[in-house]
Amino acid sequence: MSSESSRREVWFVTGSQHLYGDEALRQVAANGQSVVDGLVGDGRLPVSLVFKPIVTTPDAITRLCRDADADPRCIGLVCWMHTFSPAKMWIAGLSGLTKPIAHLHTQFNAELPWSTIDMDFMNLNQSAHGGREFGHICARLNVPRKVIVGHWQDPSVQERLAIWMRAASGRDEMRNLRVARIGDNMRQVAVTEGDKVEAQRVFGTEINGYGIGDLVDCVNQVTDSDADALAADYEQVYQLDPSLQRDGQQRQSLLDAAKQELGLRSFLQSVGAMALTDTFEDLHGLQQLPGLAIQRLMADGYGFGAEGDWKTSALLRAIKVMADGLDGGTSFMEDYTYHFQGDDSLCLGAHMLEICPSIAAGQPRCEIHPLGIGGKSDPVRLVFTAPAGPAINVALTDMGDRFRLLVNEVETVTPPHDLPNLPVARALWKPLPDLRTAAAAWIYAGGPHHTVFSQAVGSEMIEDFADMIGVECRFIDADTSLRSFKQTL
Repeated sequence: MSSESSRREVWFVTGSQHLYGDEALRQVAANGQSVVDGLVGDGRLPVSLVFKPIVTTPDAITRLCRDADADPRCIGLVCWMHTFSPAKMWIAGLSGLTKPIAHLHTQFNAELPWSTIDMDFMNLNQSAHGGREFGHICARLNVPRKVIVGHWQDPSVQERLAIWMRAASGRDEMRNLRVARIGDNMRQVAVTEGDKVEAQRVFGTEINGYGIGDLVDCVNQVTDSDADALAADYEQVYQLDPSLQRDGQQRQSLLDAAKQELGLRSFLQSVGAMALTDTFEDLHGLQQLPGLAIQRLMADGYGFGAEGDWKTSALLRAIKVMADGLDGGTSFMEDYTYHFQGDDSLCLGAHMLEICPSIAAGQPRCEIHPLGIGGKSDPVRLVFTAPAGPAINVALTDMGDRFRLLVNEVETVTPPHDLPNLPVARALWKPLPDLRTAAAAWIYAGGPHHTVFSQAVGSEMIEDFADMIGVECRFIDADTSLRSFKQTL
């Protein structure tokens, strides 16, 4: 289990009632423990699943829900009604519960024992209508939850449960996240702004501002020997431009980038932040716009948003946590420019510098090029192309009276031609269902130009995440009709 998930756990709660007698309840408890053991043993779940004693009374249910809310390790509950569990018993507990729920609508046995089935079996294995009773009270109380139907040994059921657990991990991260906003918002830009107080109320995320001088102090404290040692690491990991290698004409720029990385890490650790923003309009005291440093921080799981974009920074950190251990990378991204070719039109995503190397198709090149913005020295950056395959672009925007998540499913493609003069990392994709529909829908929805691009997570995980945090979510995919999409808004 990775470090991202090792401190988190999900509680497995089995519902029943005293009507069936002690012997039946012992069997219910034993079956519940067997389900947990089986789910854990199959190795598909990304978070620890902890069996809790079965609940059969209103007091026990309420106490368990309160304990779940009070335990920082618990990020959610998986609820299974092994038998009938009268749902009025659940009202007090569910009404106060703040942790997310997955309703596992399953039963212990997969098949009916046709030749031996009797009423004892029926009374013990009545999830079919016990789950409906639980589902009714959740709907009546408007409790957000994910309903997963199928036998618990079915790999597809386990996969959906794993997706929900990852979304719960992202929700937990947002509840405890600090974003360090170095400098302010890019001047006159609207979409990267937003209500930081409301964001803390809705998501739990703290967004705090710091002066660029706070970072510069940390950068200036980095020793030349420490910067040289980190630059030596760069030589092992990346293909360095000759000018950046030892005795190269621009070697000092690489050392300056190394000092920025070490200074940023020290600064973020000192303020307890796992996400950050900066802006090229506020670089006083820095030698160059941080490029390589930001890219490497993202590769280590930090969230980032350019030009003061704290919403994308926080979202990137949450999705990085969700994606931990999965194949494929996740990065800050920007829709940059189009390739119009009718139904095969494409979008080229990039940014000035800050694209995460977790999405690189091969070994990144470490290069230095002029940057005609910001008024600083030429910055060092990693240059690469994302591999072909499915991906999503996710964005969080402040609509004034609410937050909205937007998801566009895309198909990343290999560029049909080389890009020898493009000195930045990039991804090329075909938006679904097509560029014309996807771009129009995105614009109608007020979507931002900054996104989180991920080849690791899918739409279902983002949908679960949105349900957990109570935020509107709109999807643009292969089935999107522009007319219907506009009506949903």
